[in-house]
Amino acid sequence: MAHAALASSVGLLSFHRVSGGGSNWAKLIPGFSRKPGTGLSFSRSSQRKGCRFVASGAMGIDGGVAEVSEGEKTPTTYSWPDKKFYRRNLSLQRPRVCILGGGFGGLYTALRLESLVWPDSKKPQVLLVDQSERFVFKPMLYELLSGEVEEWEIAPRFTDLLASTGVQFFQDRVKLLHPLDHLGINAPPGSGFGGTVQLESGLFVEYDWLVLALGAESKLDVVPGAAEYALPFSTLEDALVDNKLKALERRNFGKGSEIRVAVVGCGYSGVELAATISERLRERGIVTAINVETTICPTAPPGNREAAMKVLSSRKVQLLLGYFVRNIRQSSDAEDSFYSGGNSEVPEMQKERGPAKGFAAEDDVEKFILELQPAQRGLQSQNLEADLVLWTVGSKPSLPDLEPRDKRHELPLTARGQAETDETLRVKGHPRIFSLGDSSALRDSDGKILPATAQVAFQQADFTGWNLWAAINDRPLLPFRFQNLGEMMTLGRNDAAISPSFIDGLTLEGPVGHAARKFAYLIRFPTDEHRIKVGISWLAKSAIDSVASLQSTLMRVLSG
Repeated sequence: MAHAALASSVGLLSFHRVSGGGSNWAKLIPGFSRKPGTGLSFSRSSQRKGCRFVASGAMGIDGGVAEVSEGEKTPTTYSWPDKKFYRRNLSLQRPRVCILGGGFGGLYTALRLESLVWPDSKKPQVLLVDQSERFVFKPMLYELLSGEVEEWEIAPRFTDLLASTGVQFFQDRVKLLHPLDHLGINAPPGSGFGGTVQLESGLFVEYDWLVLALGAESKLDVVPGAAEYALPFSTLEDALVDNKLKALERRNFGKGSEIRVAVVGCGYSGVELAATISERLRERGIVTAINVETTICPTAPPGNREAAMKVLSSRKVQLLLGYFVRNIRQSSDAEDSFYSGGNSEVPEMQKERGPAKGFAAEDDVEKFILELQPAQRGLQSQNLEADLVLWTVGSKPSLPDLEPRDKRHELPLTARGQAETDETLRVKGHPRIFSLGDSSALRDSDGKILPATAQVAFQQADFTGWNLWAAINDRPLLPFRFQNLGEMMTLGRNDAAISPSFIDGLTLEGPVGHAARKFAYLIRFPTDEHRIKVGISWLAKSAIDSVASLQSTLMRVLSG
């Protein structure tokens, strides 16, 4: 994730009634006022563009949302709830921790800080900033696509998750980072100042400690046409590809033609996506998976890879291994009547475009051609046509830019754009900045950079929370040590593969692997309350499915 400023402004959402009185808002945002019988308002000097503020229940604000209309871009500084107090002629304030990114790394770090025992004067004020209003449990996006889970189960709102905590939440995007800890300034005890974060809405947030957990975004700019015509699959919005499939199914209903889907990349994400879509389409479509390697999931345990191959073969997923995509373009009318390329047996594929990027209106279906170049000897170039192109190859960190005058002190980055950290997860040269998840690069004992997986982010969040506690309380920081617990992958409804690391050679497949995977993720959900709600929902669905299956079996027996 190389230097990348997070762009586009935050859309304003409807205002919800705020409980708890206007005094709390006045503490948080300068210029705030509330008149009897009216909504929230801000003084002219405090107006800013496109900011959506959400506070947790700990402040007595139940899911309140304050919309700020477009106005002057006068710089406004976020007012932390806890004001300074004086002790022995020293100006003191509870430490201010700003966490950028609400994924596995950011949200779980905030919850870890909340769970620790703190001295009253040192318990930090925590502000979590994310561009979305929902936390997304990304490993289960495939179940959302297959209809196995509901949106609220794997994408709960931050306000719901943080309602019983002291963590504040801001929905905004990060624009600039202005760290000061590299200057070697020794602040007075208890009044440390690490730097400033500028949000895209124009709000400035001063912090004592900063956590970079902004994750990664799909890298579509490596192949011409990918950004225009291919869809990534890494966010909640990307899971809405289900709407595109429904549109294609409506278009082909009664025509006897098959829906053609091309999946670029055969790592874990590509294989899980191909298995899920092929199960959904069945005889109504054909899925083709393309990979530059000569095998699927090259880094996966053999048991997982073999289980995936069996499932893909049984669902007639076509594998084009040893190819890379050179270009994606629209198909001309002249090309619609024939298939060009070295292998005429590879099917033509089509893709529909909708109002979003990469799609046209439902009645204006366009075809897209993938130009494939062989990466191995003995293979020929090919052209494929697709109804839908899904991109699962490559990612780039979403780290913010630094202010221009700080360029000589910019964060140390790897070739992929990840922030380099020491073994305590602090960014090198910046003792008050922690970085974890896809935003960071940390090497294991063998010198290899840790993979950008949810499992790594889970464990790093636990260490980051503890090391923040240690740093604030002047205790030694712990070095991070990753413990590989195994690897899991979904292969459709009621099908998965799990290879635990603590039992060599064991792979759980099929319904057993599916149940084990869901249970493993259930206990990893952010809060006890959400785990209970989702667990009850899943048990109810399982009971209903069991009854339906029993009825179906009885009907078949009775009908002979």
